[in-house]
Amino acid sequence: MLNVNRLRILREVAHRGSFSAAAEHLSYTQSAVSQQIAALESETGMTLLERRPRGVSLTAAGQTLVGHAESVLADLDAAEAALAAIAGLRGGRLRMASFPTAGATLMPLAIATFRSRHPDVELTLAEGEPEQIAPRLRTGELDLALLFEFDSSPFDKDGAGSDRTDGSGSSSAPGGRLTRVELIQDPLYLALPRAHHLADRRRLRLEDLREEAWIQTAESSSCARHVVRCAHAAGFEPQVSFQSDDYQTVQGLVAAGVGVALIPELALSVVREDIIIRALSPRPPARQVIAATAAGARLLPAAPAMLSVLQEVASGYEALGVAHLAA
Repeated sequence: MLNVNRLRILREVAHRGSFSAAAEHLSYTQSAVSQQIAALESETGMTLLERRPRGVSLTAAGQTLVGHAESVLADLDAAEAALAAIAGLRGGRLRMASFPTAGATLMPLAIATFRSRHPDVELTLAEGEPEQIAPRLRTGELDLALLFEFDSSPFDKDGAGSDRTDGSGSSSAPGGRLTRVELIQDPLYLALPRAHHLADRRRLRLEDLREEAWIQTAESSSCARHVVRCAHAAGFEPQVSFQSDDYQTVQGLVAAGVGVALIPELALSVVREDIIIRALSPRPPARQVIAATAAGARLLPAAPAMLSVLQEVASGYEALGVAHLAA
């Protein structure tokens, strides 16, 4: 394989017409330039330059090689410039995904903030549930994703689990597949119809709802499974009357009086006027929202920058969330 640096030296000698002029431009000694050209001629097995009393000229082989070297070196220069742009957040692409409720609340503000700081980085966003997104993240199809998990049931359905942190930052535990950064706790609130006989009670326990019909997400979803686990812990089997993965539909069913529901705070950015939202006592169940990347992968510079933005946005949202629901 031809040495790229020697091709650069050959091109410079050809353009400047002598070893000495090329050496001065490249900050080499004339002897070093001569040695590199000799090595290149040895690599090709052909004479590339004709030495003359007042400089050098290209042979036919030299002209052919310099012609190809021009395009090769131009492509390499362009590649180096593109990589420098990515490293400096002046280019490149960051492929992201999010579960729907975070995609409608946290992610839009994060994208807007990131773009204001790094307008030349292309951002893409896909949507899906954590169990759909996590495998795509592990295989490198995505660079970063917003996921959620419950303490008793991480989102990884294959049992591999995700790397965990203490909330202070990211980690990559040995054998782990995802590196996670904790963003916010997303509590689940009780939704009741306004006319419900418990609507006036400010403090409700899950046990108080053992006789109620329940509306939840699809039975296979992690949220539905967690609601069932919470009911079991409270000593009853929930009577599920309807299922929907659209939380606006869930609110509508609650408003119609056909059941009660536990709805994540992120899904309550818009609350119908004909339902009541209550926090369960003594503490509402919650899911942990995380930003995840593939463990062990060399991240694009845009990924840490977006993680920082997501932490900023999540911090602001968490401070406003309870106030919004109280209002």
